[in-house]
Amino acid sequence: MSDLPRKAVTRTAKLAALPLGFAGRATWGLGKRIVGESAEIVGRELQQRTAEQLFKVLGELKGGAMKFGQALSVFESALPEEVAGPYRAALTKLQDAAPPMPTRTVHAVLRERLGEDWQELFLEFEDKPAAAASIGQVHRGVWHDGREVAVKVQYPGAGDALLSDLNQLSRFARLLGPLIPGMDIKPLITELRDRVSEELDYALEAQAQQVHAEEFAGDPDVLVPAVVHQCEQVLITEWIDGIPLSEIISDGTQEQRDRAGQLLARFLFSGPARTGLLHADPHPGNFRLLPGDADSAEDWQLGVLDFGTVDRLPGGLPTPIGDSLRMTLDGDAESVYELLCAEGFVKESIDLDPDAVLDYLLPIIEPAQVEEFTFTRNWMRSQAARIADPRSPAYQLGKQLNLPPAYLLIHRVTLSTIGVLCQLGATVRLREELLEWLPGFLPEKPEPKEDAAGA
Repeated sequence: MSDLPRKAVTRTAKLAALPLGFAGRATWGLGKRIVGESAEIVGRELQQRTAEQLFKVLGELKGGAMKFGQALSVFESALPEEVAGPYRAALTKLQDAAPPMPTRTVHAVLRERLGEDWQELFLEFEDKPAAAASIGQVHRGVWHDGREVAVKVQYPGAGDALLSDLNQLSRFARLLGPLIPGMDIKPLITELRDRVSEELDYALEAQAQQVHAEEFAGDPDVLVPAVVHQCEQVLITEWIDGIPLSEIISDGTQEQRDRAGQLLARFLFSGPARTGLLHADPHPGNFRLLPGDADSAEDWQLGVLDFGTVDRLPGGLPTPIGDSLRMTLDGDAESVYELLCAEGFVKESIDLDPDAVLDYLLPIIEPAQVEEFTFTRNWMRSQAARIADPRSPAYQLGKQLNLPPAYLLIHRVTLSTIGVLCQLGATVRLREELLEWLPGFLPEKPEPKEDAAGA
């Protein structure tokens, strides 16, 4: 039996059954209403059954299906509270777990890629995976030089499965739209599909991770494990312990939440400035909070994993992002509008009111207006509802804005990170990070005038 259900017919049938399941449960819900059960109880049961089927299938299939589920999971905080509960447990299961592939398959991959005597490279190797994700799983081991390592093994057939799933998911993206209010699902699937080859290339991932590991070596806030060895289908890095961010979200103290949130924001903005790369997979399964002083979370570090998807930004984040943020906070509607037009956010054929655009943007950038901001699910929900409600001016204006390809990944990563901050309920000094790391956000100081007397 295959470790990764990848026969096109089987995988397509499982995914194609999802829309039929949604329709069937809607009919079931109508029947329950007819016999007198309350709308609230029926709605809750319907949401729960839908979530259970959707994420059970996505998780079992791994590949692109699970990748899509993980991308959705960070937006859980945007769901209205009355439907968030049933989805929350199912969504977060995808962030750090998936069914493992058989031990014999793992050994076969390692034998093919590391050689017949692969076991001699390790002092210890644990057959039970420590974590399983969308295209591979991680085993804990001890390298021959005594270092504890994480051994990432790619599922055989992962590439074909990834493309097949994402193509199939894109066919009924509209049905999945209601899962996350205010979010267009199809561009997300398209962007994931476009990055398949990069996601599967462990050489690119090793290169991106090593650049980060070297840049952040000795950093008091961020720890990136160094690369130990890499070959096709296998990536070996140093092992790091720590508390998964998913556990901080569910059970962490407020001090831990705030520290994790501050470091996540710091990494989002400092990473591109320091490495020229943007870590583009910010779901909680890829982060750990590493304890420092037992009495205080102030010196805890953020451990960062999985560099399979990165955006290459040689000059750091684009300066127009910082410029437009600063101008919006200054209330300079005309300059903001001109910049958005120049960067392609407003197409030449569209004519918008600059003041209306400013009104659209201001609530979204509220966290950058104050010294510190508490990210909450309620805040995220209010933003999603404002943009998703067809009756609202924000919805009508948002439909006329364009997202240029160069900004697509940056936009998704920023939104995803904000989603995680809201799941954490973290109080973050975001403005401090923007001033330090975002090009264009800090106004340029005027050149000092020469002293005429000293000339």
